[in-house]
Amino acid sequence: MRLDRRLILALDVVDPGRAMSVANAVRGEVDAIKVGWALFISGGRSVLRDLAKFGYLLADLRTAEIPNTTRLIVDQVAKMGASGIITQGFVGEDSVRAAVEAAGAAEVFVITEMSHPGGATFTALHAEEMATIAMRAGAAGIVAPATRPVRVKVLRSIVGSKLILAPGVGSQGGKASDAIAAGADAVIVGRSIYEAKDPGKAAREIAEEIRARA
Repeated sequence: MRLDRRLILALDVVDPGRAMSVANAVRGEVDAIKVGWALFISGGRSVLRDLAKFGYLLADLRTAEIPNTTRLIVDQVAKMGASGIITQGFVGEDSVRAAVEAAGAAEVFVITEMSHPGGATFTALHAEEMATIAMRAGAAGIVAPATRPVRVKVLRSIVGSKLILAPGVGSQGGKASDAIAAGADAVIVGRSIYEAKDPGKAAREIAEEIRARA
């Protein structure tokens, strides 16, 4: 993943037409577009293929399965044009390694600690272990919470130079500049961009905040 703006759009909408409109509005303003299950269920394989044409598509279909099923899922996602794939770390090293192997040229990012309040209750307790698993399995990086910058700093000490992508900026309360200062390589922002009257302008303002702090 090439990070010029250090900003990833979480395109958590369900209308494929709206998704394409927002993607077009932020073209050149974000480094990647992250797509999850909601849009995939609504728009199917074609919407992922179409969004992949805009650049780096980060498929957040977060596999949480045994190794064989993980391989089957990740292989299909990679064939749809995803440049990056997110998977869960709590499933263990064998499943994470299966994702890395099945991804081919696509990069795999492992969720270590989720950004919502519940993430502090459960995933935070084992985040360091999951970060270690991600490194041993050959993942490109991890996902860590922008809502808790101190945790990003802790996890940076484990993953070294590997990428840290930090969700939770904006509507969840996280601040982009704080996450970057704590060691995140990029932040993931959804509603603050795609619900804005001018998504492109909203993305530029967040990128400017990041540059001012970096």
